[in-house]
Amino acid sequence: MNSDATELWSDAIGAAGTVIGYSAAGGGGRAVLVFPSEQGRAWDFGNNGMIAAVASLIDSGRLRVYCVDSYDAQSWSNSGLPLEERARRHGQYESWIIDQVVPWIAGHQGHPSELVTLGCSLGAFHAANFALRRADLFPLAMCFSGNYDPASWDGWGERGDAAYFNNPLDYVGHLHGDHLDWLRGRVSLLLVCGQGPWEDSTGALPSTRRLAALLAEKGIRHELDLWGHDVAHDWSSWRAQLAHHMPRFC
Repeated sequence: MNSDATELWSDAIGAAGTVIGYSAAGGGGRAVLVFPSEQGRAWDFGNNGMIAAVASLIDSGRLRVYCVDSYDAQSWSNSGLPLEERARRHGQYESWIIDQVVPWIAGHQGHPSELVTLGCSLGAFHAANFALRRADLFPLAMCFSGNYDPASWDGWGERGDAAYFNNPLDYVGHLHGDHLDWLRGRVSLLLVCGQGPWEDSTGALPSTRRLAALLAEKGIRHELDLWGHDVAHDWSSWRAQLAHHMPRFC
């Protein structure tokens, strides 16, 4: 693959945050913002073969991929904090993504553009949540083996607005009125999950089905794609699923 890679370091969330971009030299293409799996780093996507799985799309100028660090260790994965505080800390990460990463990608692209969100496992939660909350920026989410209910991640303590408005399995069911009408015309989610090892134990399979049912109930565009009982919650599955689906979107 002859793609270039660019890195940005920022202290906007209190620690260095990395953005790595993959694109053909001088090329354009659909811009995709990738969230890593739990507590992952920006380079994990490439190190686990996901960039190689779509290399032909990048090299032909059809696709640009931007990978960011997680902030999970300080937020959702910190089980010593009550769920509401985890959600508030996630707000710092959201601000970094919206206020710094998105404009940086626009600069790298040479123009503002809508972004696809993409993630595997906990990254899939981020992809879905960002798209549903900010469909003006992210009209398409590609979500692989996600658990979309933060309350199930050893959540404890009283919950307030921060936890509620970052839990798709809470807020999607209550969408209504003009905002729901707008989302129906604006956002689309691809929900992919295997039915093999660890998809149940991680909560990904039941959570994916539940989110798909809520989206269907609300008339929000989505596609549910369940792979076989031999398809596990791991990188080999996600590589195959990404290679299968991405050509349709770029």
